[in-house]
Amino acid sequence: MMNRLFTFVFITVVLWLLWLILAGSLDPQEMMTGVVVAVLVTLLRKDGSCLLGGPEILHPKRVLYAILYIPFMMKAIILSNLDIAGRILRPRLDLNPGIVKVKTRLKSPVGRMILANSITLTPGTLSVDITGDTMYIHWVDVESRDAEAASRKIAAGFEKYLEVIFG
Repeated sequence: MMNRLFTFVFITVVLWLLWLILAGSLDPQEMMTGVVVAVLVTLLRKDGSCLLGGPEILHPKRVLYAILYIPFMMKAIILSNLDIAGRILRPRLDLNPGIVKVKTRLKSPVGRMILANSITLTPGTLSVDITGDTMYIHWVDVESRDAEAASRKIAAGFEKYLEVIFG
């Protein structure tokens, strides 16, 4: 019983902090709305477990990698935007679109989901499907159809962080 209470409080606090970060405001109404939403979302979880894991997710190394992931992700988005903008502005578009198979080392379903979303957020790539450790990615300029080469080019940078954060 105590473990379930701790899990409930942990999930609620994490969701509330996420709410505050995304809201970008410490207005009392915003804070109260965040508490209500966090409690409701936690209550609506079917088994009462935490999707991200338990308190071990707050291990200092995991937290550090999560913090470092943000600038890495921002850099990847900016570089991809510049690449796509350059392709658009050139008089002759050099495109070789296609769907490639990418293998992931990530074992955690949450880690795989975040990897797929991170890939989709970078312009020029779109996650189409995930089946086990295989992802299918639409790539605006396919450099290699080889799964290992495509995995290195598209997913390896993200996996370096996500593997530590989610396993």
